[in-house]
Amino acid sequence: MDDVEVWFDRGVTDGLPVVPPSRPRVERMLSATTRDRHRLLGEMAPNYGRATVEKVAINAVMAGCRPEYLPVVLAAVEAVCDPAFNLHGVSTSTHFSAPLIVVNGPIRSRIGLNCSFGVFGPGYRANATIGRALRLMMINVGGARPGETSMSTFGHPGRYTYCVGEHEEESPWPPYHVDRGWAGAESAVTVF
Repeated sequence: MDDVEVWFDRGVTDGLPVVPPSRPRVERMLSATTRDRHRLLGEMAPNYGRATVEKVAINAVMAGCRPEYLPVVLAAVEAVCDPAFNLHGVSTSTHFSAPLIVVNGPIRSRIGLNCSFGVFGPGYRANATIGRALRLMMINVGGARPGETSMSTFGHPGRYTYCVGEHEEESPWPPYHVDRGWAGAESAVTVF
């Protein structure tokens, strides 16, 4: 059996090939956090699947994330599982909405997140795979499958990946996370 095609057959991709989530790859991903693999981060709409640390790690591997990206993916998953985010509405709407992850603080440079030219475009692994990991979680844990529960009429390229860093160093305003009460030296993840 082909190690790439099997994941398409299982229906756990976003239409693009995934990195097979072998046990060693998942363990390497989990080594980037001190959280227990079984810890529940929330229930992911629309089917309210259990979003555990291990499930996030599996989907992060499949998306192509490096282990150092895992804290950002974990924070994004926690944010969208908060009922105030209304992931159910985002996931099932006929509108083309998609969660946008915005990262602030020192973690941006540590993981090589693009915050400048071409920020919404290709070429940066951190941006592409972090957003994709959230999308794979939405598909594989939340059940947001196009044409089944995800009813977006036209879709949106942000439904593959939608992750940027705020270009804090060039902004005339305080960073967004500082406006929200975090210290400038702290890292933060916001999902819109």
